[in-house]
Amino acid sequence: MNIKHFNIMVTDQECGHARESGNPADLTAYLLDRLPHKPELLRPAVVLCPGGGYGFVSPREDQPVAMEFLAAGCQVFSLHYSVAPETFPVALMELAKAVALVKSHACEWNIDTERIMVCGFSAGGHLAACLGMMWNRDFLYGPLNMAPEDMQPKGMILCYPVITSGPKAHRGSFENLLGDRYDELVDEMSLENQVDADTPPAFLWHTTEDDCVPVENSLLFASAL
Repeated sequence: MNIKHFNIMVTDQECGHARESGNPADLTAYLLDRLPHKPELLRPAVVLCPGGGYGFVSPREDQPVAMEFLAAGCQVFSLHYSVAPETFPVALMELAKAVALVKSHACEWNIDTERIMVCGFSAGGHLAACLGMMWNRDFLYGPLNMAPEDMQPKGMILCYPVITSGPKAHRGSFENLLGDRYDELVDEMSLENQVDADTPPAFLWHTTEDDCVPVENSLLFASAL
C-alpha cells in the first residue's frame, strides 16, 4: 500500500468571497498495489468526508473507516475539508476538486471511474450529498473551470447524514456551514428538497437512537430519492 498526501486549494475567486484562513484542505490517499496475478484489475474508489458538525473533522470517522474500505479492496481518499469559520461553498469545492483529482489519476491508481463514490458521516454526509446533487450546478463547476462530469460521483454512502434544515435539523451544522449567510442559504441547504433525476444512487444508514442527528434526516432523504 502507498500513502500519498495532496493539498486541495480553493481560492477567494473560486468560492466568491474572501476566505478566513486561506488554508488548503488535506487529501490523504490510501492506494492498494496492483495484484501481480491481476494487473488489469480496476478497483472502486471511495472519497471519505468525516463528520464534525462543520466545526472540526472527526478522527473516528477518518483512518479507521479508510482501513475498512481498504480491506474490502477499495482505493480510499480521506478529505480533511475546511470547516468554520470557512463557509459554503469552500468545503464543497474542495470535495469537487478531490473527486476530480481521483478521476484524473484513475489509470495510474487502477480505479474504475464508474465506481467512484463519496462517503460522508453526519455533517460529512451533508457535504457528500451536496456534491451528489450539485455536481452539475454552474455555481460549482463554472468557477472551478471544470466540466460537470469531472466532479460527478457515481454513488453516495451516507452515514447518519445531516440532511434537513427544517424542524429536525442539526442546527449547529448549518450555522457553522453558512455563517453570516445563514438566512440567505439555509433553505437551499435542506437537501431533501434538492433531489432530482441526476442525483446518483445512495446507500443510507442511521439509528433511531441518534440523539444528535435525528433519524428523520435519512428518512426524509430516502423519501425524496
